[in-house]
Amino acid sequence: MEYLRLSRTNEEELIQSAIDVLNRGGVVAFPTETFYALGAMYDKEEALKRLYELKRRPFEKAIPVMIGSTEQLSLIATDVPEEANRLMEKYWPGPLTIVLKALSGLSRYLTAGTDKVAVRIPGESFALGLVRKSGFPITATSANPSGVPPAEDAQAVLKYFGETLDLIIDGGQTSGGAPSTIVEIVKGVVKLLRKGRIRKITLD
Repeated sequence: MEYLRLSRTNEEELIQSAIDVLNRGGVVAFPTETFYALGAMYDKEEALKRLYELKRRPFEKAIPVMIGSTEQLSLIATDVPEEANRLMEKYWPGPLTIVLKALSGLSRYLTAGTDKVAVRIPGESFALGLVRKSGFPITATSANPSGVPPAEDAQAVLKYFGETLDLIIDGGQTSGGAPSTIVEIVKGVVKLLRKGRIRKITLD
């Protein structure tokens, strides 16, 4: 396991290190604008399976994904409603996760056996730089075993997972607080699935 500290001068270097690990099928912990997340490349089946095992996550709970631009949606989702596009324009980059119809053939580890995938463009953070430069979707599940509080710093990640990860990016303390808000468009209406950082979601 590699442990790298983020500074003002080495962010590009650390982003590339993380991309290299993800491309090899590894699992990386990194800071987002809310908490630390565990990242795996969206189409690396073994890495996705490992995420579930590391987190001891129930299979029926899907793993959310982050992207660097709306152009990457075509890699994971289909039939994006106009209302979802409006939410993206208004709230992305930011802590709003939108549940969409999954692209046929998308890993069952991302959909939990449903035909849906949860996705967002993260707010200003190491995560945003990483997913923009990588060019591919990356998982954005919180860096904690199921049932325990999400990690707000790299030391918590280390405490939870020890040497079982391939890379930890130490970007200091995250803001913590509430996680991303999760919504789905149902018959043209915004349905709130999880309360989070964004308190009130509107289409206007």
